Amino acid sequence: MENLFETYKMDVEEASVAALLQAIKGETEKNNNVEVYKKCLSCVDYTTLNATDTLERGRQFAETVNRFSSSYPSIPNVAAICVYPALVNAVRQALKVKEVKIAAVGAGFPSSQTYIDVKIEECLMAAEHGADEIDIVISLGRFLDGDYQATFDEVAQIKDALEEIHLKVILETGALKDSTKIRIASIMSMEAGADFIKTSTGKMEPAATPEAAVVMCQAIKDFYEKTGKKVGFKPAGGVVTTADAVLYYTIVKHILGAEWLNSEMFRIGASRLANNLLSSITGKEEKYF
Repeated sequence: MENLFETYKMDVEEASVAALLQAIKGETEKNNNVEVYKKCLSCVDYTTLNATDTLERGRQFAETVNRFSSSYPSIPNVAAICVYPALVNAVRQALKVKEVKIAAVGAGFPSSQTYIDVKIEECLMAAEHGADEIDIVISLGRFLDGDYQATFDEVAQIKDALEEIHLKVILETGALKDSTKIRIASIMSMEAGADFIKTSTGKMEPAATPEAAVVMCQAIKDFYEKTGKKVGFKPAGGVVTTADAVLYYTIVKHILGAEWLNSEMFRIGASRLANNLLSSITGKEEKYF
């Protein structure tokens, strides 16, 4: 872990982030069109993460996705359904659309305050029940204590256990506060094996912010240039409007390029966003999702 501070420049100037974000915002208008709205919808992780979620709610999410293509044949479906581990089997049994993935949060989500053996076992159980992807939170307590090695080791252990299952690592950027910590957490997670890095759980404020997205995408770019490995990016939490989605799309396009603008490399974690994007695509108010 110590070698990462020699390999990568970790300090980030907040002013440079703000300046780059301002420039990117100037590019959003040219991405404000139906084709981009469709692309963003195809990158949505259609999400329910409530304590009150029932097995029937999981099945309803799957059935909604199943019907989508016949209801809107010219519009691409969402990328994935994201649920708690207890709902994975219900979603798997009901989901008929093969190209839509099932993502499960795991490893003591959203606090990550449990034992590493429990984290690994929960992730493996979710995968065994049918999850294609697992979203975990870094050990924020360890990270904020400055114990980066322990934080790194946990992510690496979980990825090793999951093998080919895609691992999305949530940084909870609102808790990290500053851009330098967000960059350290981004580089650390990617070096530990993350297939995606994700802003937030949506369970605390602030959740996703454009500033954090800029820092994370720059870290992904630097990691790719040094290793040749492409890591995906997922903003989540508070991404509600079509304008929000277009801004994150534009950030990814500006920093990482068109190669990242697909559901394999770019996701948006949201619950309300899907209907808003659908409304923008069709030009009328939609309440399908």
